[in-house]
Amino acid sequence: MAGIYDFSILRELRKRDAMSIAELSEKCGVSTSVISKLERNQCVAELETIYRLARVFGLTASDLVSLAERRTSHTASASQHQSDGFVFSEVAYGNLKCLFGTAPAGAKVSKPHLHRDDYELCWVLKGRLMFYLPNEKHELNSGESIQFDALLEHTYEALEDCEIILVHVRKDKRF
Repeated sequence: MAGIYDFSILRELRKRDAMSIAELSEKCGVSTSVISKLERNQCVAELETIYRLARVFGLTASDLVSLAERRTSHTASASQHQSDGFVFSEVAYGNLKCLFGTAPAGAKVSKPHLHRDDYELCWVLKGRLMFYLPNEKHELNSGESIQFDALLEHTYEALEDCEIILVHVRKDKRF
């Protein structure tokens, strides 16, 4: 029974937790035959079944459905933009953005746009960067990084020609 969902992920989750089908059945109240058929993609799962199975693994029903989607990877094309002397190449997905940036010495992004509810990581690949938060200041050298709540006002200043990677991860989304 081919479909857009592949519930063989249940087998992987069950094996990860060293559980037999019978143990999983006992914990969630779903019959062993239904679990076995789901793991082999021989039946379609009802919403309540998905909910019960997901709870055993500490997931929401939507988490389990997302894991079962047949598409295992997502591709994106980079976009380019400039901001106060910094040049960025960016790829974006629903749960994260990754930016590769370059800037000449003296470039300064003084008030980057406010982000949605993200965590942000800045990793300096080359050069030196001064990083400002409301009550903090950090000089980052090649190979150093900083992670913070992106809702805080923050500023990047290139002390030398630099290359950086920025990663924005949604707080409310899983990978």
